[in-house]
Amino acid sequence: MALIVQKYGGTSVGSLERIENVAEKVIDWRARGHHVVVVVSAMSGETDRLIGLAKGITPRPPPRELDVLLATGEQVTIALLCIALEKRGCPARSYTGGQVRILTDNAFNKARIQDIEASAMRADLDAGRVVVVAGFQGVDEDGNITTLGRGGSDTTGVALAAALKADECQIYTDVDGVYTTDPRVVPDARRLDRITFEEMLEMASLGSKVLQIRSVEFAGKHNVPIRVLSTFQEGPGTLITFEEALEAEQMEKELISGIAFNRDEAKLTVSGVPDRPGIAFSILGPISDANIEVDMIVQNIGRDGTTDFTFTVHRNDYERALEILREHAAQLGAREVSGDHKIAKLSLVGIGMRSHAGVASRMFQALAKENINIRMISTSEIKISVVVDEKYLELGVRALHEAFELDQAA
Repeated sequence: MALIVQKYGGTSVGSLERIENVAEKVIDWRARGHHVVVVVSAMSGETDRLIGLAKGITPRPPPRELDVLLATGEQVTIALLCIALEKRGCPARSYTGGQVRILTDNAFNKARIQDIEASAMRADLDAGRVVVVAGFQGVDEDGNITTLGRGGSDTTGVALAAALKADECQIYTDVDGVYTTDPRVVPDARRLDRITFEEMLEMASLGSKVLQIRSVEFAGKHNVPIRVLSTFQEGPGTLITFEEALEAEQMEKELISGIAFNRDEAKLTVSGVPDRPGIAFSILGPISDANIEVDMIVQNIGRDGTTDFTFTVHRNDYERALEILREHAAQLGAREVSGDHKIAKLSLVGIGMRSHAGVASRMFQALAKENINIRMISTSEIKISVVVDEKYLELGVRALHEAFELDQAA
């Protein structure tokens, strides 16, 4: 007997028929003798509908009230799934994030989990019930409803698996695993049997939509094995595990595990600021204070004692970040503030880079053959990222997938 935490995304519970299908899957796992905790998202399209309602009143809804609104989506799903389970004679109990007491900080719309009270869930499991928990939401120490940001149900699932010391956290979605890249862009993309937490963390941070980055961080920190599976077809999925769990021979063969890409990028440049200590903080401090996350950063040294400072943010934060920089331009002594929201980022990821030279030159050569200009470059031990014009993104992904022969198993 094992304790399994299963998370079902919005497409998996997007209709009453699909909710009934999830109920059958849960009962099948329970029939094998396992304890099952289920985390669900809102039905597909529901969160966008709720955001649309709020923005129909004002372009910038108060963050606290927006969280109160958005949390209702998952509340519908947990109730419907429990009704479907009970109809089949399976005892089940639903919990909102507040009822479980998934304690978070008070950063509305982007809250982080601080603690989980697991005693009530354990009591239900011991009594033979299936526990169904609303993903994406929690409560702060003052009792305010909070949400965890887009994809937050993944984080809820992993966090519950850690709190309950589950044997595995299964993430059910509309794809049957983690692929070398998006099959909609490269039809020959290959499903990976295994990938390390480190590689998955990079891919999630670089634009892969399979898992929310914070869920992978949480799993790696708390040693929670994750398996990505399809709700709609049977298969082994992809196991996300630790590097030491992979055979040394496999690590030597697998140079690149995958190509991640992100269309939701925007670039901002502050030109002609004084080249002095503290200038980076002067530029990025106000951006951080606005709770805007910065990704890639490039600083150039000019000949006249000034520097140009360029960084990227999520496209949704572009207008606000540009506004902040222009408000501080005079204080910074900047000659100009400019931006570009028609860029994209593509990245190679693989632990095999540690023991192989020449990956970057091979990457740049493949892009050069397609006349794709590189605007920014960022590297780490297991990834290389470049910013290119958005119109060249898919061409670049296909070129790199072919250049590194990712359609072929090692």
